[in-house]
This record gives sequence, C-alpha cells and structure tokens, in this order.
Amino acid sequence: MNGRFPTLFISHGSPTVLFDDDAAHGFLSGLAAALPKPKEILVISAHWETLKATVSLAAKPETIHDFGGFARALYEVQYPAPGAPALGERAARLLEGAGFDVARDPNRGLDHGAWVPLKLMYPGAAIPVTQLSIQTRLGPLHHLKVGQALAPLRDQGVLIVASGAATHNLQAVFDTRFRLDAPTPDWVAAFAAWLAETLERGDVDDALNYRARAPYAQKNHPSEDHILPLFVALGAAGSASGEAGQAATARRIHASFSFGALAMDVYRFA
Repeated sequence: MNGRFPTLFISHGSPTVLFDDDAAHGFLSGLAAALPKPKEILVISAHWETLKATVSLAAKPETIHDFGGFARALYEVQYPAPGAPALGERAARLLEGAGFDVARDPNRGLDHGAWVPLKLMYPGAAIPVTQLSIQTRLGPLHHLKVGQALAPLRDQGVLIVASGAATHNLQAVFDTRFRLDAPTPDWVAAFAAWLAETLERGDVDDALNYRARAPYAQKNHPSEDHILPLFVALGAAGSASGEAGQAATARRIHASFSFGALAMDVYRFA
C-alpha cells in the first residue's frame, strides 16, 4: 500500500461477540476486506491498564482469557498470532522520543480486547501483533498525545487498532440479564449520537472534554478506561489540540447496539 494506514477504534463488546448472531459480529467479520493488509498490528486495549505506557515484547503472546462466567467454548478459543517485539520496540522509542516514560513487558499476551476483534477480522492469526497499555488516571489528552507520537507507524505498514467501547455501563448490561436484543436506553443512544457527530465534524476540543459536554457522559462511562483508546486512534491519525497539525478525518463505519447498553460503534480515522 502507498500512503498512510488508517487507524481504528473498535467497540469490542462482550467476548460473546465471537459467537453472537448480530450486526457487530457480521461487521467485524468483514472489516479486514475493507482495509489494506497490514504488515503488523498494534492494539491499544482498554483491558491493559498500567501506571505508565507499557509495550509488549512477547514473541509468542498467549491468549489471555481475562473474563469470567461465560460458556466453556470461549475459554477454549486461542489466537496464536506471532508477536511483534520489533514493533513494540519501535513504538517504545517513538513514545520516549516524545517525552513519555515507557516500560517494556517481555511476556504480556493478548487480552480479550485485542484477540476477540482480531479473531473476527483476521481469523488466520497470521499477522504479527503486539499491545500497548493505557493509563486511565491520565485522561483523554494524555492518550491523544500518545497517539500523536505513534503516528509514524502508519507509514510502516502498521494498523493501529484502539479497542474499547463507545458506551460501557456494565450495570445496565447486567440489568438486561444479558438479553442481546434488549432495547437501547435513550441515554445510551444520546451519547453515541453525540460522539459520532462530534468526531465526524472534527471537534477535538469537544471530544477531549466529553465528560463535561456530552449528554450522560458519566453514566455511559462510569470509568474512562473503555473510551480512552479512542483518543490514541484519533491522535495517531493526526489530530492536535491547540497545536499546528493536520486534523484527522473521522468516519463512523459501523453503528449497532448489543445488550441494549453497549454501543458497538467502529470508527475509522485517516
């Protein structure tokens, strides 16, 4: 491919999306066909939280089943993709060059925020992949700047996949008793619509300050962990806040809901 790779924000939903017969499963299963084929994949997952940015250098990352209470079949799924330690090191050096304190983990595997969507997108598990952690306590701007530092990877055949959730109130999911087709509450739909409109018009300042400006922000995200990867994808695509630079073009390429309260939206940034 000539030119830069896009970046993605994927709402990974429940691990059961691997087997659910719903719109999100169908979309993720066909997503790779709409993308250039990457040489390597870097995943920023909501399910790896550390005090400082940490990259995995695992050569053979294990499939981490970091969830409980599901059918046995989910725990038998493996995603034996090769690791990408050289990519992890390049990412670490880019972050250090931008002033970040970075740690390296020689053994970290792929949590379900990484391997669940990748299993649907690239079921052959042939593309090398590694992960980068998030720092929930540091907020959106920190993650936007992390993404900006990683932007050169897009010129190296790297697909940057940010994996989290457009909305993530698990209590509301529990309240549905895991009914996949439960009705979507107005407060969930309102936030998802605001997020799409804000990103697609390129308003980075509003996005960064979503907690104060979006409807029902704290109700949809009691913790910020699942929305923070979005800002890495946004930053890596070129957006800057208060700085000179080319703004990212955001496009919501999928919108659906699972268990009522989980917006399964997917964004492509370029």
